[in-house]
Amino acid sequence: MANWIDVLPLDELKPGMHTLLELQKLELLLVNIAGGFYAIENRCSHDGGELSDGEICGTEITCPRHGARFDLKTGAVLSAPAFADIASYPVRVVANKVQVFI
Repeated sequence: MANWIDVLPLDELKPGMHTLLELQKLELLLVNIAGGFYAIENRCSHDGGELSDGEICGTEITCPRHGARFDLKTGAVLSAPAFADIASYPVRVVANKVQVFI
């Protein structure tokens, strides 16, 4: 059953920062973009490489292995060599805690 999970205090992830989360056997990348929080799976749909070391520009992340780009808000693939979207997860802030819906 899916539910909201507290992942960290609000002030722990400043704008422009990101962190890895392991929740229910999922490895997620949590990003703070100008105070907006976004969570995506930390795996490129092209070859399974980790996205966490990729370059973040605006609301896009580039896979460090082969250059595929993904939208951090939706998980949508934006450029080849990936052709499949990655999972994204809703994020909210409640009582100064960042929560992810898994």
